[in-house]
Amino acid sequence: MTKLNADQIRKSHPNTAKKQINSINRNPIVLVLDNVLDTYNIGSFFRLADAIAAQSIYICGPTVTPPNIKIHRSSIGTWKWIHWQHYQNTIDCINDLKKQNYSIVSCELAKDSILYNKAKYTAPLALIAGNESTGVSPEILKSSDLIVKIPMHGINKSLNTLTATSIIAYQALSTINKSVF
Repeated sequence: MTKLNADQIRKSHPNTAKKQINSINRNPIVLVLDNVLDTYNIGSFFRLADAIAAQSIYICGPTVTPPNIKIHRSSIGTWKWIHWQHYQNTIDCINDLKKQNYSIVSCELAKDSILYNKAKYTAPLALIAGNESTGVSPEILKSSDLIVKIPMHGINKSLNTLTATSIIAYQALSTINKSVF
């Protein structure tokens, strides 16, 4: 498949994307957005999913979903090229993924979290990204197989949810599928 630039992706028709979406060789990872509310973050998660060739994005909770102009702009239209689904709540999504033998990994600064670069990731992997203000829900943390964190050396407690998930996704894929990275 030919790589498209930002302008070509923005202008691509959803029907064209649907016809070609399965031709992309996908990695054994999905992104789960646990009550992520900012439409620009959601759109950027689509860009991340495209960049890592994720299988899907699951948008969970009372939030906006595509098609939406802000998501379209921040995703540069990649939302048309990624399988996605909306769940009313994250726990239903997690339960469905567990039935499919996904390893559930939450990105969160929590009592039980370990450093992201010391974790042992297994495929298929569901990477959970939390709400911009409250992080990953306590119920989801309890359902996680692993909780990973990125060390923070300054005054700020955490990174933006997209930034943290991006770092962790690339680390996870580099250990799961060394031939890709």
